[in-house]
Amino acid sequence: MNFIKLLPVFLSTLLLVAHFFRAGQTVLVLISAAVLFILLIRKPWAARLVQAVLVIGALEWVRTLLILAKMRQAAGAPWIRLAVILGAVAVFTICSALAFRFRTLRERYRIIRKPQSIESI
Repeated sequence: MNFIKLLPVFLSTLLLVAHFFRAGQTVLVLISAAVLFILLIRKPWAARLVQAVLVIGALEWVRTLLILAKMRQAAGAPWIRLAVILGAVAVFTICSALAFRFRTLRERYRIIRKPQSIESI
């Protein structure tokens, strides 16, 4: 069951690996691929690190969207479809970081949610 809940994380990470591979950024390919292995570590820091990588990955998709859309606009080529696709990938990637809010994944990675006290509200 956890595999299904982690599937968006796997897919988002693989998309980042492919993106960096296509760009020829070997170090970023290795870092992104390492995220898949970090998921095997059942510690809170591992889950938080994966979440951070996914948020940074979503920002990379937005950065790529802006660069490619400007290039297409300058060339007079259509760019809206590109923006929609890369925007959807960015949203999917950021939403993948929310997978760790599932109770079973919080238990797997021992993520403790601190209860809110009345004073903090």
